[in-house]
Amino acid sequence: MASSDELHPHRRFSRRVDNYVRYRPSYPPEVLAIIEAEIGLTPTAAIADVGSGTGIFTRLLLDYGCTVFAVEPNAEMRAAAEASLAGYPRFHSVAGDAGDTTLPVATVDVVTAAQAFHWFDGEAARREFLRILRPGGAVVLVYNSWRDSDDPLAEAYDALINLFDPEREMGEAAPRAGDEDIAAFYGTGGFGRRDIPNPHWYNWDAFQGRALSSSYAPLPGHPNHEPFLAGLRSFFDAHAEQGRIRFPYVTRLYWGRPG
Repeated sequence: MASSDELHPHRRFSRRVDNYVRYRPSYPPEVLAIIEAEIGLTPTAAIADVGSGTGIFTRLLLDYGCTVFAVEPNAEMRAAAEASLAGYPRFHSVAGDAGDTTLPVATVDVVTAAQAFHWFDGEAARREFLRILRPGGAVVLVYNSWRDSDDPLAEAYDALINLFDPEREMGEAAPRAGDEDIAAFYGTGGFGRRDIPNPHWYNWDAFQGRALSSSYAPLPGHPNHEPFLAGLRSFFDAHAEQGRIRFPYVTRLYWGRPG
């Protein structure tokens, strides 16, 4: 059974890092092309990637050429990113969070948050991002989600996880950020949005690992763990083709200058 300490957003993924590193999907290359076109991103930009986790989106920004301050409060996830991205001279690991990045005033041209905004205190993050952004700076939010797909498989998977989610039983289910939350964050500055199909094919091991990387998955020792894995296996067997399942992710991208 998860303790209240383990459910804190800063520690929620501490026991899931290995699966997160191995099985979480990356983002399609169109994301950077859209950011280029919409906010004028260039390889010379300095970026604060807040809630950077194990560095999945950080890596894309580094490969593009940016200097990236990867701000992550979870020590285990931050260590995984440091190990993976140590070879990039423009990578800087920062122990901080969305409300207190620890970065100096007017440090960065862009703030990004990939798979993380729903964990933030929106108003505190807004104040902090405006503090660290240079004049005219932008904020980019990115999500990979099956919940943004109208695919029947995505709906069936959502129903499956709701059966076993231990956080839901405790009234501690992970928050979800809807368009109203996004609009409140950007305020009068407004925002743009684009959805990009990003399907991934998984064999059984990868499908199981991807599921166990999520905060909703009951971990070993929880009474729901074995039933969850059994349900997951039945789901995979029912939907797989030639030993693989096509998971219908959609990458949702938001951008704007908070006003």
